[in-house]
Amino acid sequence: MLLELTIRNFAVIKEVSVSFGRGLTILTGETGAGKSILIDAISLLLGGRGSADYVRYGCKKAEIEGLFEFEANAPALSLMEEMGIEVEERTIIIRRELASTGKTICRINGQMVTLSMLRDVAPWLINIHGQHEHQSLMQGDRHMEWLDAFGDEKIAPAFREFSKLYGIYRQLVSELEYMSTNEREMVQRMDMLRFQLQEIVEANLRPLEDEELIKERKKLSGGEKLAHSLEDAYRSLVGEQRGVDWISNAVSHLETVLEYDEELKETHQMVESAFYQLEEAARLVRDYRDTIEFDPERLMQIESRLDEINRLKRKYGLSVDEILEYAASIEDELDSMENRETRIEEIQKKLKEVALDLAVEATELSQIRKQIATILAQAIEQELKELHMGRARFEIAVNQQEDERGLEVDGMRLRVTANGIDTVEFLIAPNPGEPLRSVSKIASGGELSRIMLAMKTILADAENIDTMIFDEVDTGVSGRAAQAIAEKLVRVSRRRQVLSITHLPQVASMADTHLRIEKHMNENETETKVQALPYEERVVELARMLGGAQVTETTKSNAREMLDQAEELKKRTEG
Repeated sequence: MLLELTIRNFAVIKEVSVSFGRGLTILTGETGAGKSILIDAISLLLGGRGSADYVRYGCKKAEIEGLFEFEANAPALSLMEEMGIEVEERTIIIRRELASTGKTICRINGQMVTLSMLRDVAPWLINIHGQHEHQSLMQGDRHMEWLDAFGDEKIAPAFREFSKLYGIYRQLVSELEYMSTNEREMVQRMDMLRFQLQEIVEANLRPLEDEELIKERKKLSGGEKLAHSLEDAYRSLVGEQRGVDWISNAVSHLETVLEYDEELKETHQMVESAFYQLEEAARLVRDYRDTIEFDPERLMQIESRLDEINRLKRKYGLSVDEILEYAASIEDELDSMENRETRIEEIQKKLKEVALDLAVEATELSQIRKQIATILAQAIEQELKELHMGRARFEIAVNQQEDERGLEVDGMRLRVTANGIDTVEFLIAPNPGEPLRSVSKIASGGELSRIMLAMKTILADAENIDTMIFDEVDTGVSGRAAQAIAEKLVRVSRRRQVLSITHLPQVASMADTHLRIEKHMNENETETKVQALPYEERVVELARMLGGAQVTETTKSNAREMLDQAEELKKRTEG
C-alpha cells in the first residue's frame, strides 16, 4: 500500500507531500490543474520512462519518493530479498531522481538499483489504469495477454513447456527453409565459398605469422644502423679504447694496495665485480652483433608477405586467427551444402518428431486457456452486473486458424506462433437478443470503460495487488452508469487501496479521502498544489463539479445530499 508520496520539481509541481490511507482516495480539480501529473510521477517512481522534460523549468533535477507498506506474505518482499535489498517492518522507500541532463538514479531503501530491477518490483506494488487504457480492448493481441495473466498459475507451466519446443521447432524450420533454397543460389554460394577457401588455403597462413613478420621487419629495417651501433659499443669495451683493460688494471693496482692496507677491500670487490660484468657484457654485445644481418632481399620478402596477409585481412578478418576461423567455418558450410540432401532428410526427420511433441504441448496449452477463458468470462459477466450491464453476455473465444504450412494438430494444419496455436477474442452482447460480437467492434466508450474496470478488478484479485490507480476510468459514462462505476470503486476499495482521478461528482462523492489538485499562477511561475478537503470544502468541490464554475446554494444542497447517500452506501458495503 502507498503510504506517502513526495514530489519535488516535477513538471509544474514545486513540492508536494501527500499521505494516503486505505479505502478510496479521490483526486479532483479543474481541467489542466495537473491531476494526471501526479499519476505520471507515480508511474515514473515505478520505473516508467523518464524524460528531461519532466524536470521543472529552471531546476537541476526532479525527485520522487514513495513510502510503501506490505502484507506479511507479499510477493514483492521475497523478490526484493532475492535482489539483496533489506526490508524492515514490511516497509520500503523508493526514490527516483531525474536530472535535467536525462540521467536517472533509482534507490530502494537507500540502495542503488537499476531501472530494470525497479520495473521488476513495480507490478507487485501498484496497478495503474491510465487515461484511454480502455482503448486497448480494441487491440486483439491484448486479449490473450489478459487471459494468460488471469490464469497464470495454470497457464505459465504449460506455456513454458510449449516455448521450449517452439524454439527448437522454429530453428529446424528456418534451417530447412535455408537448405531448400533455390538450387541456383546454392550453387553460386558454393562456388564463392570454394574460391574464398582456396585463396586462404593457398596463402598457407600460420597463427600469429603477421606479428612475427612485423617484429622481423622492424629488426631488419634498422639492421645496418643496429650493426654499426653494436660495433661501436663493442670497440668501446674491448677495442683500442680498451675499457675492459683499464678496469682490469684498476683491479691489479687495488690488489697491490690491499697487501699493505685492507681498508679498500670492499672497493676492490666492487671494481673487480664491475670488471667481470663488463667482460660478460662485451661478450654478449659481440655475440648479438654477429647475428645481425642487413638483408634487403629478405626485407622485400617480408613486405610482400605482409601485403598478402593484409589483403586477406581486408576480406576475411581483422587478424590471421580470424581468417583461419573464417576458413574453418567455410569448410563446415561447404560440407553441409555438399551433403545437403542427407542433411535435409535429417532435419525433416527431426522436425517431424519435434512437431508431434509440439502439437501435444500446444493442444494442452489451448485446452487450459479454454478452461480459464470460461472462468474469466463468467467473472467479467458478474462484475458487469455491478456496473449497470446486468443483461450483457460476455464470452472469451479461444480459436485456431488454419494454415496449410502450419503445425499439424489432430489432422489439421494450424497457424502456430510463439504464443501457441490460439487466437483469443473478447465477445459481448450488451443487450438481450443481440448476437455475441467482438468487443473491439461494437462496444461504446462507456462500455469499454466498464469492461476494463471489471478486467482490472479481477486481475488485481488474481495477482494480489494491494493498490490500484484509475486515471479517469469513468471516461465516456454518465447517469446510472457513472453511479455504477462509483459504487464499484467503493466495493473494490474495501479490499485494497484505490486512488482515482475523476470528473464525475457521483464518483467523487464516494471518497474516503478527497484530494483537490489546484494550479496557482503568479507573474513568475506556475505551481500545482494538492489539498486534502474537509467536509465543507468537499461540499463546495462537489457543487463545482455539479454546476460548473457557479457554486450556488442549490448545488451545495445537492452536493450534501450526494455525500449523505454515499455514506449510506459505504455503510451498506462494509456491512
